[in-house]
Amino acid sequence: MEAPTAAAGRAGDASPASSTMFGRMPSGVVDHRLVASPGSVLTSSLIAKAANKSMEELSNPAYSAAKAAYQGVPGAYSEVAARKACPDFDPLPCDQFEVAFQALSQWMAERAVLPIENSLGGSIHAVYDLLIRYRLHIIGETSLAINHCLVALPGTAKGDLKRVMSHPQALAQCDGYLRRMAVVKEAVDDTAGAAQIVARQGLQGVGAICSRRAAELYGLDVLEEGIQDVKDNVTRFIVLSRDPLVTSESDPRTYKTSIVFSLQPGPGQLFKALSVFALRDIDLAKVESRPMRTNPIVQIPSQDGTSFTRQNFNYMFYVDFVGSLQEVRCQNALRHLQETAPFLRVLGSYPMDTELGTMSSDDPGMMQNMSRYN
Repeated sequence: MEAPTAAAGRAGDASPASSTMFGRMPSGVVDHRLVASPGSVLTSSLIAKAANKSMEELSNPAYSAAKAAYQGVPGAYSEVAARKACPDFDPLPCDQFEVAFQALSQWMAERAVLPIENSLGGSIHAVYDLLIRYRLHIIGETSLAINHCLVALPGTAKGDLKRVMSHPQALAQCDGYLRRMAVVKEAVDDTAGAAQIVARQGLQGVGAICSRRAAELYGLDVLEEGIQDVKDNVTRFIVLSRDPLVTSESDPRTYKTSIVFSLQPGPGQLFKALSVFALRDIDLAKVESRPMRTNPIVQIPSQDGTSFTRQNFNYMFYVDFVGSLQEVRCQNALRHLQETAPFLRVLGSYPMDTELGTMSSDDPGMMQNMSRYN
């Protein structure tokens, strides 16, 4: 079998019946990289509307070549992450995660920067699901230390607030604080969007949780900052591209590789899958399971194989491990895993963020660099 390389991520071009490491599909599983669900296809005009740009702007090659798509409006934490991870690209706001995926897939942007997990709220499951649906590659990661602020219209006192709106993750990260305030929580698409709504609609008695930058951008007062329940609040973002990152053996950086795979039904299958890394002293950075949407229920056979004992949920497993596809031990681990995994796909191999959360979402240098986009 041909050894996997960074460039081999393109092997997803194979048909669903292919037995290659990067494209093999189990029976009954639809390859969403090739066939998108009818409701998931977003047209160029919808992307333009979501990004608040004209079709002429988005169709201009010079415009799209310099854009990094992110979910949210100006002032969102994702915008800060996009500027940090892709300093040579202008941020392209999108109102949904899927719009950012589509903008990149349809050549309206050259990068997409999306949150993948938070140290308090956990994984961003919508992004994990979209990674399977779209044929994009992770080429990098970055992180931000999140500083949540409670903001409201100028002159509003904290005691005047009856309702607080923000992204569900932000509300969850400030749950204890909000319960002590005894306010109604309202979920919206993103943190900066909450600040934008309060400001544009002039909502009295309504606060928002967002960054200090968003408060300043939309003319709101910061009533209190650092309101997250745990002060060490870090969000990790991934950088997506249409093409995989080609690595070299001489690259001194520490690499991380992200994969997704399924398992055969039966006892000990997850242990067998993860043992291929332990046998080679490969460090696992993350293990995440998500239900397999196209084949959600699996029947567990009896020990003698003559009948089925029960039904279980069927899962896809996402694993991040420390190592590059240039390393022989990583190549061998994936070959070993392929022997038992009905489906295995490499999502990307990319430089690891070794300074997790050292930059704050309100870092003065970053804010000064972003001021020209207001």
